[in-house]
Amino acid sequence: MTNIIKNTVNPYYSEIYNTLNPITTSPVTLRHYHRKNKQSTCISLTYLSSSTCISNRSQSHSSPPLRSRFSALCFSSNPVADMDGGAGPSLFPLHRCKTLHLVRHAQGIHNVEGDKNYKAYLSPEYFDAHLTPLGWQQVDNLRKHVHASGLSKRVDLVITSPLIRTIQTAVGVFGGEGYTDRMDVLPLMVANAGNSSRAAISSLNCPPVIAVELCREHLGVHPCDKRRNVSEYQFLFPAIDFSLIESDEDILWKADIRETTEEVAARGLKFMNWLWTRPEKEIAIVTHSGFLFHTLSSFGNDCHPLVKKEICKHFANCELRSMVIVDRSMTGSDASTTNYPGKIPAGLDRPSDVADEKKLEKEGPDS
Repeated sequence: MTNIIKNTVNPYYSEIYNTLNPITTSPVTLRHYHRKNKQSTCISLTYLSSSTCISNRSQSHSSPPLRSRFSALCFSSNPVADMDGGAGPSLFPLHRCKTLHLVRHAQGIHNVEGDKNYKAYLSPEYFDAHLTPLGWQQVDNLRKHVHASGLSKRVDLVITSPLIRTIQTAVGVFGGEGYTDRMDVLPLMVANAGNSSRAAISSLNCPPVIAVELCREHLGVHPCDKRRNVSEYQFLFPAIDFSLIESDEDILWKADIRETTEEVAARGLKFMNWLWTRPEKEIAIVTHSGFLFHTLSSFGNDCHPLVKKEICKHFANCELRSMVIVDRSMTGSDASTTNYPGKIPAGLDRPSDVADEKKLEKEGPDS
């Protein structure tokens, strides 16, 4: 088991790997405790374009079960659908949701050879694999889409796995324009970082970018999934925040031990739960195929099979999918920034349906 020093800035992060290896049950379950109130967090994920899931009457809205699954379960707001056990639309308060834009990195040098021969992933030649020229073309095209769709203006935060191919993808897609040397602004990426043959990228007019170990690729054995020292990345990507990474050296990757798929999924669920400690509501996450597949496969078991397929299918290089994550418990949510209490100034406002109910109560059932 890997021990990580407690992070005084983010106490949740320091607990992440303490529970990586003792995974013995299937399906993977999630229990996350807030330090102050010891209440569990119960979270759902659903594809942003999907509006219907099969209702589940055995779950409680206000009191999540002790061993609550991390799933794409959507509770039906239609009582008829609930009674019939069929599908129906779901309704949930906006301030208890976050929008996630999930991105797999663009083509890396390891993907090219690995597609031909799986053993290529074992080659030290592909240590911390960088993007190919084709991969950078994929980055350019996704960047155009992100700007054309208006997504670039909505994202509050970009989270990236701390490997060079994901960092290159993150700054290429969500970063600023070309960097002009000045004293008050750091570049997101220096020129030719990671053999990119690319000009420097500015950190102006773009969301902050932070590196998080939790969303790394399947750990162990494959050199392409071993990271460099953080100090090397800080030189290549000066404006990226690496402060959540505890160790300069990669202490998580082992040459002779490969994470099990259950461990990857458990780590992914921890990552999803960690997102609730962030104040941002719209977050882009640049990560890896294996991490995404094993994490998202934990979701959607109570949804229509086609919705489950939308959520879980493998990502192509530089593919982006937008999803909504929902906190179904009473923890982990900020107050709404858009709700308005009304009745300002105060005045009489009894609705007619309430008046009807009061009248019936007064008259009694036998009147």
